[in-house]
Amino acid sequence: MLNFILARLLSAFGVILGVVLLVFLLIHLVPGDPIEVMLGESASAVDKTLLRHSLGLDKSLSEQFIQFLYGLSHFDFGMSLHSKKPIATLIAQRIMPTVELTLAALFVACLLAFPLGIMAALNKDKYPDGLAMGVSLIGVSIPNFLMGPLLILLFSVALGWFPVSGRSGLASLVLPALTLGSALAAILSRMIRASLLEVLNEDYIRTAKAKGLSKTRIIAVHALRNALLPVITLIGLQIGALLAGAVITEMVFSWPGLGQLTIESIQKRDYPVVQVCILLISTTYVVINTLTDIAYGLLDPRIRLSE
Repeated sequence: MLNFILARLLSAFGVILGVVLLVFLLIHLVPGDPIEVMLGESASAVDKTLLRHSLGLDKSLSEQFIQFLYGLSHFDFGMSLHSKKPIATLIAQRIMPTVELTLAALFVACLLAFPLGIMAALNKDKYPDGLAMGVSLIGVSIPNFLMGPLLILLFSVALGWFPVSGRSGLASLVLPALTLGSALAAILSRMIRASLLEVLNEDYIRTAKAKGLSKTRIIAVHALRNALLPVITLIGLQIGALLAGAVITEMVFSWPGLGQLTIESIQKRDYPVVQVCILLISTTYVVINTLTDIAYGLLDPRIRLSE
């Protein structure tokens, strides 16, 4: 078991190093000069040269990359080129809203997916099955940048139930969470349906029926419990997707999280902030996937014994 965990951790470390290098190179390939954005095109060449030197942007890419790695190793993310504030401070101000939105979206996804998936599995090839899968198909087909405005038009503009944008309480969290969680709910409901249908054909389910157990007890205690393993795996893998999808959702609803900070920093050519934001999201994705992989091995011995 220890070898299995170490192998997964080493693999994750290698992926994170690759992500660091890739993010650094891609950010520096983005067109535009942050110095011109900060000083304007009318600034003199001397002012541009002095500012470029003071920010270390006149160094070679290799030197900047080594300096970036050195800072990461000491948890020193550097300074924002635009606001002149420590990037760690900016991240600290924005990370909790993103975590809050991600957890709320996950809650919404589970709240929608489990009833839909169970209803579809118990009524296979019947009207409720078609209805549930039709709803999930709509949810996965509508992108966040379209779902968000539609929900705003209906629940904010027409009905006036929720705020249009911003982070001003629990009510302002409902529409962003619903927008972000609807796509995951569609994927989860299909997985729950498929997994539950497979479990319902097992011998121990027929034995439970023969013993006269109620249908509710059979589903809740025996079938659903054993059908959750692939569902939990999918939830773990999709948390990273929620973080990535939060970028669009936060812009639509003016939610002050990491996604909005990333887009704002891209527009300002604030390379250090963009690097850290993307790196943080990517690293979180890798870490969650690794922990999910390890948990899967703990729950199912066949996974680790096959290695």
